[in-house]
Amino acid sequence: MKNWMSLQTEMGNFQHRATIISFALKMSFSAVILSALIMLIVLPPLSYLDLLPLSLAHSLSLGIVFAWIVGGAACGLLSLIAGFALHQLTVSRAEFEKLSRTDMLSGLLNRRAFTAALADADGDASLVIFDVDRFKAINDRFGHACGDAVIIAISAILTAAFNDGSVVARLGGEEFGVIVTGSPLSARLEQVEQVKMQIAQQPIIADGCSIAITISAGIADLETGRSKEAVYASADKALYLAKALGRNRVIHESEGLHHAWHSRLVESGLGVQGDAADHDEPQRAYGI
Repeated sequence: MKNWMSLQTEMGNFQHRATIISFALKMSFSAVILSALIMLIVLPPLSYLDLLPLSLAHSLSLGIVFAWIVGGAACGLLSLIAGFALHQLTVSRAEFEKLSRTDMLSGLLNRRAFTAALADADGDASLVIFDVDRFKAINDRFGHACGDAVIIAISAILTAAFNDGSVVARLGGEEFGVIVTGSPLSARLEQVEQVKMQIAQQPIIADGCSIAITISAGIADLETGRSKEAVYASADKALYLAKALGRNRVIHESEGLHHAWHSRLVESGLGVQGDAADHDEPQRAYGI
């Protein structure tokens, strides 16, 4: 990796064809200059020893012409071939990097790429974990093709809803992660609420079926000095609570299991370990 980066730094980015042509010209001129220097070193002693069939001036002239025609042209051609090979290697590597960071169904970043983005995020941002409510029931009733259509539609909505400074990813299955940037916190919360409402009001059409869906979200804030593991765990707990309280909710970590929520859970027959059947892995490890 270091050798590849060093090569790109010294020779340029071979993703661009102009760089390839420039590289070939540089190599061609370098070959001619090197040939001329060699002749200037070798021919005078040969001329002094009377080993040249022509005069020194004529030998130098013919040597330079020969260097341009043969050395320069041959080196330029070989450099072009090498440059285009490096171009294909660079493009292939870029495509591989993109594929390794992209979820194939949704086109969003995958969990690996999101974990890296989360590690770099700090201040004036919140982590939001979205989960499609009762997604298993959607697959069972309408089929997996419709389930995929739901994932694709949700991905498009999330991408359109959050600004360029935010990061949107599919974490796996029906779960999505978003790093929402900007201040104040109230604006970020309102943005997430709007997305939840938009999804609830916008049935998804797939295979001739109109599929009404809702989504739940748990939110935790990124703060300087706070570990990303703690942020992820807190957002996951908030999402679990949103599921336990009936779904189609946005819960911020600050709400927690205070007395009012606890009373509602008890009255509805749900414990803290309630029947959040479509979110059965609470407090999962960050980055896994």
